[in-house]
Amino acid sequence: MKKYLLFFFILLIMEIAIAVFHFHPFVRGFVGDVLVILLLFTFLKAFFSITSEKLAIGILLFAFTVELLQFFDLVETFNIQSKPLRIVLGSVFDWWDLVAYTVGAVIIFVFEYRNSLKQ
Repeated sequence: MKKYLLFFFILLIMEIAIAVFHFHPFVRGFVGDVLVILLLFTFLKAFFSITSEKLAIGILLFAFTVELLQFFDLVETFNIQSKPLRIVLGSVFDWWDLVAYTVGAVIIFVFEYRNSLKQ
């Protein structure tokens, strides 16, 4: 489980760097969304004993739900003023975000499958 925590911190630093240093829009918009799936996975995997498949699917469903809420403009509909909540919920729906989240989940499945073959 320590390896997941290490990966989490590495991914967190990468996400912060993407946000702070304003990389190319593709990196910021797409790669950042791929990495957020990996970030959530590694964080939760470090603390909970759940199968990688179930966790990856759960995170993907969570990400899709958040994106769907953006489609319905939940932040504006309910006049949410909390800055942290506005950031988590987001305000712009983008089909490419769904693709990025799926890519992140596929990366998890590939790495976890390859890791299981080595054991």
